[in-house]
Amino acid sequence: MTAQTADARPDAAPTSGGGHPQRWLILAVICTAQLTVLLDNTVLNVAIPSLTRSLHASTAEIQWMITAYSLVQSGLLLTAGSAADRYGRKKLLIAGLALFGLGSLAAGLARDAGQLIAARAGMGVGGALLMTTTLAVVMQIFEQKERVKAIALWSTVASLGFASGPLIGGAILDHFWWGMIFLVNLPVALVALVAVVKLVPESKAPRGDRPDLLGALLSTIGMTALVYAIITGPEHGWLSAQALAPAVVGAAVLAAFVLWELRAPHPMLDMHFFQNQRFVGAVAGALLVIFGMSGSIFLLTQHLQFVLGYEPLEAGLRMAPFALTVVVLNVSGLGPKAVAKLGTPLTVLVGMALVSGGLAAIALLGGGTDGAYGGMLLGLILMGSGVAVSQPAMANALMSAIPVEKAGVGAGINGTLAEFGNGLGVAVLGAVLNSRFASLVAVSSASLPAALAAAGGTAEEARIADAFASSLQTSQLVGSAAVLAGGLLAAVLLRRAERADSVQAAA
Repeated sequence: MTAQTADARPDAAPTSGGGHPQRWLILAVICTAQLTVLLDNTVLNVAIPSLTRSLHASTAEIQWMITAYSLVQSGLLLTAGSAADRYGRKKLLIAGLALFGLGSLAAGLARDAGQLIAARAGMGVGGALLMTTTLAVVMQIFEQKERVKAIALWSTVASLGFASGPLIGGAILDHFWWGMIFLVNLPVALVALVAVVKLVPESKAPRGDRPDLLGALLSTIGMTALVYAIITGPEHGWLSAQALAPAVVGAAVLAAFVLWELRAPHPMLDMHFFQNQRFVGAVAGALLVIFGMSGSIFLLTQHLQFVLGYEPLEAGLRMAPFALTVVVLNVSGLGPKAVAKLGTPLTVLVGMALVSGGLAAIALLGGGTDGAYGGMLLGLILMGSGVAVSQPAMANALMSAIPVEKAGVGAGINGTLAEFGNGLGVAVLGAVLNSRFASLVAVSSASLPAALAAAGGTAEEARIADAFASSLQTSQLVGSAAVLAGGLLAAVLLRRAERADSVQAAA
């Protein structure tokens, strides 16, 4: 009975009582799996000093350890979502957990920077399968009246994963060597795997499309080349062959990706989605919120450890207010309540303005070398409040612009934005900081550890710390401006989409 889908079976279809009878327990299981995947976006940040010492890693290698994971995910998420719709979301969720666990094992046992980068890329493959299936399963097991609340809780876990990585990583590094950051994933992946097999129902679309392998290849190559150009630009010069060549290759490959998607019989990204202003507004907002959040966390953890001299756990604790703010506000239902009262466009604008204000507060009040924490605390709370308000609204707007039978693809788009925004935030804001820092210190490498190692005394170390603090301020202000501009654009597009829907309904 190949024409019959899993969605038609009693164990997969929502019941008349409001959804799958075990939907909240299933939500807890898939959110646990998702949390593990998202932690690995930021958990490595606090290990940068340890990796620099143990693996003798350069600044570019450190950035690749962080971005390889997110770039592989962002390139494969759309294909993974399409495959989940066709072959079954439960099957791919199980495969993702297994691959993620194996990649974590390889990363924990890595002995040099190249091995760790390769293992992180392998973890990204499993993470891509996990990220697409979790949100797709939520869309299948919850009916509309509960779906907004479920997405808000899902978004809370997503934000918590990004934000609590430094704290959890710091706690692990306070007692173990850096490899335990990855090995701790193994028992979590195993428990989640058993729970998924026992609880999660199988579901798939009535007619699945074939995976777009060429599209996945083109998108991965194109984005990797562009971020490579961003990383190498400060070191070799933006007009050098090392930066220009990958930038040109990346732009050309991404252009080929767009042309292929327009002609492909089964595109992994239907370009006609971009004619929907609600979709475009949600895309712009989601991308830039993650961009500012991830880039800021990446740089702040270095500032706390290298400049202010905190241990990894101490640095993680000082980053914790961001995660706590997100959790408290989202668990209280602030995001859905704001949407109900203000509407989606204004909710997104308010949330992104708060994120932008948080970045500005960190730049102007919390990025100095005197160790004062008040400005940084204010900035982290503002950022957390903005994410809690805006992210559920944007995720719901994006998924509502996608056909229900394309839930996996919609989840893939949402995950792609998160992962690409994370990698782009680290790369772009890191590049801004490195460019500014290299212009202020006279060392051959734009690396803060290298500059401190080459310092000739206390006065020179203080000068270098001041240079890094000034560079941090510049990068945070760039992030603040980008997030605010994105909020304005998203709000305008979402508002236009609502007006168009009203006119159509009246007609």
